[in-house]
Amino acid sequence: MAAEQGRGEPAATPHPNCDFSRFHNKLFTIRASDSENFKTEVNLVFDQLISENYLNHSNINREDVCSLLVQACRLVQLNQEHLVSKMCQLIHHLLNRLQVTVDEQSLELLLSYCIRALQQCKSWTHVEILQAVAALVYGNGPRCQKFLPDLLGKNGILLQLSAPAVSDVDLRRAAVYCMANLCLSVPGQAYLEEQYKIVSLQTFLTVLRNPKTPEVDDVTVCKLLQNALKGINSILNAGRINLTQADQLGTLLAALKTYMFYGFPGMNIEVPAILYPTPLPQYEGSSPTKDQTGDATSTSKQVGHKKKKSRSKNKKEQLEDQKEDPHSDIPQPELLHQPENGRQRGGNMTFNLLQGPKNYPDRIVPALDGKDASNSFYPAWKKINSSDSEYSDTEGGIQSKLRSLQGKVRQGALACFLSTIKSIEKKVLYGYWSSFISDAPGIGSPQAVSLMTIALKDPSPKVRAGALQVLSAILEGSKHFLSVAEDTNDHRRAFTPFSATLASSIRELHRCLLLALVAESSPQTLTQIIKCLANLVTNVPYNRLKPGLLTRVWNQIKPYNCFRDVNVRVCSLTLLGAILSVQAPLPEVQLLLQQPSSSGLSNSGSGTPHRLSDAESWRKHQQAGNREREKENLESPQLELCWLTQLCISIITLPKQEPYSDSDTGTGTGSNWYEASPVRVEALQVLALLVKGYFTMAQTSLMELGEVACKCMEEQDPSIQLHGARLVEEIGSGIVQQHKPDSPTPHYQRVPVTQVVTFWTRMLNGPLPGALQNDEHSTLQTSTCDAISSILPEAFSSLPNEKQILCITLLLGLNHSEHPLVKAAAVRALGVYILFPSLRQDVMFVADTANAILTSLDDKSLNVRTKAAWSLANLTDTLIANMESMGLDFQEELSDVLLLKMLKSATHASHDKDKVKSNAVRALGNLLHFLQPHHISKAQFKPGIEESIQALIRTVQSEATMKVRWNACYALGNMFKNPAIPLDSAPWAPQAFGALTSVVKTCKNFKVRIKSATALSVPDTRERYGDTNQFCEIWNALVLALEKSEETEDFLEFKYCASLRTQICQTLLHLLRLVTGKDLPCIHNTLSAKGNLIRTFVQRFLMSGVEADETMIQSDPQDRVRMLQEAVQNVNSLQEVPIDEREMVVKYLDEILKHCVEPTQTQTSLKNTQA
Repeated sequence: MAAEQGRGEPAATPHPNCDFSRFHNKLFTIRASDSENFKTEVNLVFDQLISENYLNHSNINREDVCSLLVQACRLVQLNQEHLVSKMCQLIHHLLNRLQVTVDEQSLELLLSYCIRALQQCKSWTHVEILQAVAALVYGNGPRCQKFLPDLLGKNGILLQLSAPAVSDVDLRRAAVYCMANLCLSVPGQAYLEEQYKIVSLQTFLTVLRNPKTPEVDDVTVCKLLQNALKGINSILNAGRINLTQADQLGTLLAALKTYMFYGFPGMNIEVPAILYPTPLPQYEGSSPTKDQTGDATSTSKQVGHKKKKSRSKNKKEQLEDQKEDPHSDIPQPELLHQPENGRQRGGNMTFNLLQGPKNYPDRIVPALDGKDASNSFYPAWKKINSSDSEYSDTEGGIQSKLRSLQGKVRQGALACFLSTIKSIEKKVLYGYWSSFISDAPGIGSPQAVSLMTIALKDPSPKVRAGALQVLSAILEGSKHFLSVAEDTNDHRRAFTPFSATLASSIRELHRCLLLALVAESSPQTLTQIIKCLANLVTNVPYNRLKPGLLTRVWNQIKPYNCFRDVNVRVCSLTLLGAILSVQAPLPEVQLLLQQPSSSGLSNSGSGTPHRLSDAESWRKHQQAGNREREKENLESPQLELCWLTQLCISIITLPKQEPYSDSDTGTGTGSNWYEASPVRVEALQVLALLVKGYFTMAQTSLMELGEVACKCMEEQDPSIQLHGARLVEEIGSGIVQQHKPDSPTPHYQRVPVTQVVTFWTRMLNGPLPGALQNDEHSTLQTSTCDAISSILPEAFSSLPNEKQILCITLLLGLNHSEHPLVKAAAVRALGVYILFPSLRQDVMFVADTANAILTSLDDKSLNVRTKAAWSLANLTDTLIANMESMGLDFQEELSDVLLLKMLKSATHASHDKDKVKSNAVRALGNLLHFLQPHHISKAQFKPGIEESIQALIRTVQSEATMKVRWNACYALGNMFKNPAIPLDSAPWAPQAFGALTSVVKTCKNFKVRIKSATALSVPDTRERYGDTNQFCEIWNALVLALEKSEETEDFLEFKYCASLRTQICQTLLHLLRLVTGKDLPCIHNTLSAKGNLIRTFVQRFLMSGVEADETMIQSDPQDRVRMLQEAVQNVNSLQEVPIDEREMVVKYLDEILKHCVEPTQTQTSLKNTQA
């Protein structure tokens, strides 16, 4: 905006003789002079230009405007102050009306002129000059760099004119407005230097601290505050400003909190000059408005002694309010209270909105009508009757304007707060949590003001919506902060822990937002309330809180699924989806889902509003009329659909009773018989979340959901088709998860395989094949690929043969798609199919899939290569499984050319990005394990094998991500399992063992160490460990790793210490079982030097359990003791070794064995007794 009134504001009808060109040309005919005729003529031209209405003169170009203003500047001398003032009015008017941004050359001349005018002309001209400057710098901030020292420097004009000492508040307001326009950022261009940003921000904060003197009217003060807040918002939106130094952030937040309540009806709060981060509330002073002194502002008089006019409502809204406000149906409010807690640091400096008495405790006196607040439930703006006004028409108009301006100030403060939240880190923001979010409702007296105070009580719906936007921004991404909240146990202690305080704050947020939901009538604000609730639900740890919060939200949001506004309906479904997705499955949500459909749209709970008019409840009657028909379609008639499932199905599939309602117009595609497309999409997403989080409850309507998905995929709307396909994917994934061996669902509760076959047969006979071949909708193809990859393997083998072939053929074809997303989804689906028992033993399918995967592995898209590498790793897992189950038959049938091609492609992929590399090295390990002697002996294989092993060694030693190195260690161990690999004589063997021993000693990640220790335990004969020197290096490395197993810089690694020590001890015992006479001196020396250390860890290993998922070894103590016994026998059988060394080692091991045998036998006998 180039001017405060805003560009393009409505104006009178254009003058019929408007002719900008005529005035432009006339101005160029005038010669500069100091005569009265000159002044009169120029003044007349200026007046004519200013009086014109340029609304319909879009053909006036910028060059003409700039040349006219430059000519005017050249004509008018600075000593002609009346003309200077008139010319500045002309600059302001033209740039504002025509929405022109002057060019750089004209800007330099005009701005220089205005600065000289401010320095030389008398003060009565300064307001008009500053208005001209504001119009010139608007959108031109980056081009004003050379003028910044004059404007914002140490003695800058704008700093002087905006100082609190300036008595003319209009002049101060104009200077602040200039500064705000100067701070406006322009995308893609340089912004103000840091020093000028800080100076400007400090100036704006000073204005907020000292906005008013007794003789200044409130309207002017409001405009001054709006300008300051606009400037702060511009600085914050430009980013790159450090608010964490010198209490800047605390000062800013204190000011914003003050003006969030500016002119707020019924209260006068005092906020400390600086807010400090603290986990506990900071209490501000508050003055009762009824005690305002005689010199208080007109605002305080009006609030304290007059009843306020209500918001203007149309007849429909008034009728609705009469229906919504019966006191018999409204619960009494919980009175808000907060105990006084003394004064915080920050001295006596406070922000006082109404300049009333100070040093009161932080309390609100919401006595808007002279009655106690406990006598009614709804906010003040819902209760005021316009007939109570005692103002005359003129006085009422002024007060109405003042209330509007005060609301804009509050709105501006909230907008600045929102920009502040986006400008700082969340961990910094949450230090001020208690300053803006109340922790508990009070009993018997009011509580501290918070954002919810605004959301519940502010008379302006825009301000209420702004407060809710700020609260949503605070809650967004707060999951980690809120995760410490807990109130499952009663805290009977001398102090309240922070977890309980935070839990209380969460409960208060739920209570207040639900109160706001009941009281709100503005659809736009209602949308923000529901969005805020969804953000809250997404981030709260309900599993650590007492149940009941979600139940209240669930019951009160039900009626809004039938609200007249489409955005409210969409948001209400989003909230239900958030409830379904948070920490699923939650027992409380499971109980809510068990509610029958007959209770779906009833008013559940006393807090649910009776607000649905006949016109709004069209779906309620439609559902009632179609419920019997839906029940007939159920496969199990004795089971009734839960109300949420039935609601979503009706929204998606049933036509509306009316063509449209309110904002539904034009939102659908094709016919408007159905609900608006955004609502149907949201209903599909809710069904998908229901299936994902609560599949055991959704499986009762499996076939109905399948029919819904089919219907959606057959429609023309691409978004409906897409979400129908995603619903099919979630259903398929839920079935697969339920049938996994480790699934907690009992077998008798799982979906029968026959029903799964029926489901997928319907899908494949329906829209799935067509969606897969829809090249115009690549996103739909991608989702459909994901859907058919979720077929249960047992069901796939039971499908008709032609359907199996159809799926495979379509996927192989889509692997050559030009769309990267489709190609990635297709190759991933092939990677799933290759693990199916019915397909993995089919050599032809394995070969076709391998060729398709290798093609995608060379794709230019990283996403495609990542999915292809994952599928290749799965394929090589299949090769190992087939080798173990089918033996040589499968290995001989697989083409050597294809095998070598896979080896080379995986080696090449191991040099790719880490996302590709992690699966490429896994595939290499499997391939090297799969190779047979005749492969290794072939000349064409030898270079490929050498390169692949070197790639694994380099990866283990690299600085890649820990997952990549973990997989590389696993791959080397996998290779060691192949007896055909010449591990004892290969030139690369010392490098492989050296890489593993280096990692087991020094890697920061303990899971990588565990895998390297596991790989070192794989060789099953002494010869495969190489010569004595290499064997001793491995032994000493493991002992050193055992010694350093508790040394880590990362606290998170400590949980893997026990698993690491267990694996190292097992590897050491494995080496002792293989030790030879030449190796014994090394063993003897180590035990002599570090015997006590090794004994401690080995004894602990022999007698304790271990987490099998970390080390994948036997956790039975008897097996471990057997390993030690075999080690003793092996050492004792060694010949041609010094007897004293052998006896020392044997005695050492015997002592450990005797120490562990009796406790182990005791534990075993106890287990047998219990069994």
